[in-house]
Amino acid sequence: MTAQRGSLFLVPVSLGDTACEHILPRDVARITRGIRHFVVENAKTARAELKRLEHPGPLREIDIQPLPEKGDNASLDALLAPAFDGQDIGLMSEAGCPAVADPGARLVARAHARGIPVRPLVGPSSILLALMASGLNGQSFAFNGYLPVSEAERDSRIRQLEDESRRQRRTQIFIETPYRNERLFDALLAICRPATRLCVARELTTANEWIGSASIADWRKGPKPELAKRPALFLILAD
Repeated sequence: MTAQRGSLFLVPVSLGDTACEHILPRDVARITRGIRHFVVENAKTARAELKRLEHPGPLREIDIQPLPEKGDNASLDALLAPAFDGQDIGLMSEAGCPAVADPGARLVARAHARGIPVRPLVGPSSILLALMASGLNGQSFAFNGYLPVSEAERDSRIRQLEDESRRQRRTQIFIETPYRNERLFDALLAICRPATRLCVARELTTANEWIGSASIADWRKGPKPELAKRPALFLILAD
């Protein structure tokens, strides 16, 4: 008889320093506290998050394995080994939902290939939270990750995304490294058409959360939001 396999749980992580009980369902914390094997981006921050979730630990005895940037099937199988013995595994990102704008999809795909049940747990996704609060088109949208670092390539990409948004009536979502947020905001105001709508969603679910949504024309009239070194998402919808 084949032994029952454990599950790969996709464990959401807080987006900031907000208390876990305010943004994670009670069952998510309960399930996470029962897991003894984790695959994570960063062991130090993962232990801190498990401590916030009041994992019974002791934390030094919990099996925490780093998720490789690239890994062949053999290395992925090694990470999934506890599940073959009937033990559950938790996949944790640095913030938000695993495998959504975040590493981990290859491990999830390998779990499916090996017949390991995959169970996503409910938690905060900054992408969906920003879209919900933007007032832009939530029926058709695309997440584009980071825009190019080169200013010329970035500006070309902004024009391309705006054109696609106008043709497809599609909300375009993207992010930037926090220390370049202000430059990206300035570029959007300089490049996009006045009627294009821009939403900026900063530090979601934290005490410093701020969301603004208006046309480019209106953004040009008002004060700039405080974006330096603060995580933010940018969303545009062209008319």
